[in-house]
Amino acid sequence: MLYHLLAPLAREYLVFNLFNYISFRAAGAMLTALLFAFLVGPSIIAKLRARKIGQVVRAEGLASHQGKRGTPTMGGIIILIATVVPTLLWAPLNNRFVVVALMAMLWTGAIGFLDDYLKIVEGKSRGLVAKWKLVGQVSFGLALGLYLLYWPVVSPEVIPAAATTVPFFKYTLIRFAPWLYVAFVTFVVAGTSNSVNMTDGLDGLAAGLTAIAAAGFAFFAYVFGRVDATSYLQFYYLPGAGELTVFCAALLGGALGFLWFNAHPAQVFMGDTGSLAIGGALGTVSILLKAEFLLLIIGGVFVAEQVSVMLQIGVYKWFKRTRGREYADAHRVFRMAPLHHHFEKLGWAETTVVTRFYILGILCALVAFATLKLR
Repeated sequence: MLYHLLAPLAREYLVFNLFNYISFRAAGAMLTALLFAFLVGPSIIAKLRARKIGQVVRAEGLASHQGKRGTPTMGGIIILIATVVPTLLWAPLNNRFVVVALMAMLWTGAIGFLDDYLKIVEGKSRGLVAKWKLVGQVSFGLALGLYLLYWPVVSPEVIPAAATTVPFFKYTLIRFAPWLYVAFVTFVVAGTSNSVNMTDGLDGLAAGLTAIAAAGFAFFAYVFGRVDATSYLQFYYLPGAGELTVFCAALLGGALGFLWFNAHPAQVFMGDTGSLAIGGALGTVSILLKAEFLLLIIGGVFVAEQVSVMLQIGVYKWFKRTRGREYADAHRVFRMAPLHHHFEKLGWAETTVVTRFYILGILCALVAFATLKLR
């Protein structure tokens, strides 16, 4: 909105030429997102507390978490507002990369909101039944895959619609059959959305890792959207993709602003409203940048959390079926899943787990940055 209003004025007033620079608008989006989070955060938390929209803690959960019962949740609304509004202000609204990323965040955020609402406000302990939650994620994934297949945001002359790049290799593509590409996109969106959801279990954990991942993708979006940088690095130039830098910067600012209230001891939790929206947004950004496999590196901690749950459930069910329930109970892969709870069971303090996972998240981002030169 600001871009469309002020950038044309650069012909008469040189100062407005700043709005033609993605780096300037990305910085503006991040700062605006921080301010929005700081401004709307306290009032949203107060309203959630007044309506007794509090965290539900399982009785069989960790004893140290029982004190969090009743803490306001659905705080992901703060992240949504602090990401969407600055993006609308600072990014060009005729850029399809930005529009698709916003739609992804709002769609998956709506699924999370419905789940939180049913679970907390309506008192349904299971919230939105897992099957219907997955239906919502898969429906968006299918819609996104079909859209990108038939109306690609990148010219097929640059990269085929049903293809993606491979880290560590120059100008190397994996080409999919059309139906397989749609399935691949669906898997990435649903998988990333659920991975962030699994990670949201400790004060500040998911928010901090989101900020790290958003910063990483902001960097890659900026590089992939510059013809000079991609020529030097021998990577595919994606015209228009640079505007995703603004969206990712807004997400970075929104996550940091939310972390202000979510840091230990948390005043509010993001709930599925925030975690599903963040996962949907990050997954979609990676798809738009043709960097789905890069997401495995940047979001390495998210992946590890999801894999830990899959391993725990899979191995338990196998042992239960083959050797009986008692054997399965005594031979779990982790003391508790997701992974962050395993380390709590080992005696690590909550803040220690969060800080060390931040370090791992930064390490993952640095490895991802290295892929630009190690080709």
